Amino acid sequence: MSDDSIDLTHTFYGRCAQLYDLVANVPGVRSWRARAASALDLSSGDTVVEMGCGTGANFPHLRELVGPEGRVVGVDVVPAMLGQARRRVDRAGWENVYAVRGDARRPPVAEADAVLSTFLVGMLDTPAPAVREWITLVRPGGRVTILNAGRSDRLVALPVNLLLRAFVRLTAPGHRGTARAPVRSLEARWDEARKALLEGTVDHHEERFGLGIIRLASGRVPDPTV
Repeated sequence: MSDDSIDLTHTFYGRCAQLYDLVANVPGVRSWRARAASALDLSSGDTVVEMGCGTGANFPHLRELVGPEGRVVGVDVVPAMLGQARRRVDRAGWENVYAVRGDARRPPVAEADAVLSTFLVGMLDTPAPAVREWITLVRPGGRVTILNAGRSDRLVALPVNLLLRAFVRLTAPGHRGTARAPVRSLEARWDEARKALLEGTVDHHEERFGLGIIRLASGRVPDPTV
């Protein structure tokens, strides 16, 4: 994101943080998030960082996988989103889950066992550098998983594609690149992020679900000494 885009993101998501949280926790959407968390192949005691954690909708899935001995760190740039995330943590009584303010392109994190990003790469003007940065944060053997939406090529999904187009237009916080062709911009950014992920990792795993509109890509960070 450019500085102007960050300002727009602050304003837009600051106004709709509560609505975003409701949508993020719809049962179907919640199941997508659970699948993304599972793709990280986490173990008890791991440290996982979520880039663009929003209201913390993924925190329950991640906390369950790393257990009380692990650590979950959520990074987001929008104060209102972080406020929702911190209230979620407080209500659950988690002492090992943290929501910190930071730019996902330059995360304030030194090292992790895994990185997750859901519905973020499509918002970044140039997501590839961010994905490459996430890969450098993860210890060898850990996984990076990204998830985003895009049009389905299934005939039965035509109504869903129309809904997706409308949803993207409504939820894109005024970025110039999404104004004329929001879904195409979303898909181009996904392609860029996916390419960077596949180039920088091994043992790839990819899925499509939600009638084909949800795309998941995951890879394991290689050991440079092997």
